Amino acid sequence: MSDKKIKVYNIEGELIKEIDPPEHVFSYPVKKHLLWEAVKSYLDGQRRGTASTKTRGKVSGGGRKPWRQKGIGRARSGSIRSPLWKGGGVTFGPKPKDWSWKMPKKARRNALKSAIASKFLDDELIIIDKFEQEKPSTKTAHEVLKKLNMHNALFVEVRENRNLFLSLRNIPKIEVMDPQKMNPYFVLKHKYLVLTEKAFEEKMEALK
Repeated sequence: MSDKKIKVYNIEGELIKEIDPPEHVFSYPVKKHLLWEAVKSYLDGQRRGTASTKTRGKVSGGGRKPWRQKGIGRARSGSIRSPLWKGGGVTFGPKPKDWSWKMPKKARRNALKSAIASKFLDDELIIIDKFEQEKPSTKTAHEVLKKLNMHNALFVEVRENRNLFLSLRNIPKIEVMDPQKMNPYFVLKHKYLVLTEKAFEEKMEALK
């Protein structure tokens, strides 16, 4: 691993220190296939899978034969609910399905390591010492984002800092979540990954 450091800022946008990146996370290579699988697994899990169509046996009506079999010059037909008829059943149509699938636990952890490492290599990982507010205030949070020059970011903070969650949730292109819910999809979705020192330490410990 190179001698590159992680920069730590305060909410005024001032660099206050630099720290060594934990080797067990930041020395992990960026594996694109793992990131692809992790993102696909998350998106597939979000699919509702409720699309459904009726076969000819489920469509109402069509109990009698439309016309006699022979002698009238028309093609033979047994039901107006045949898939060949307008308003008839659907052949091989979609049915309710569970699209979700899970990656192995170790692969999920490694994918998250890859995502975090990629942000670090691209200089898009930022640590702030703390981001606390006495009360929820979107306006105050917006001013802090301006100082940090953050317009599209995922903020990671411990759940106890409820005021921050309430302050950031209505700002476009900004998302906030606790360390336990971090996944590669949200890390890669945003331009910057921003963690408070407390959240950073908690996540690094969890990834050991």
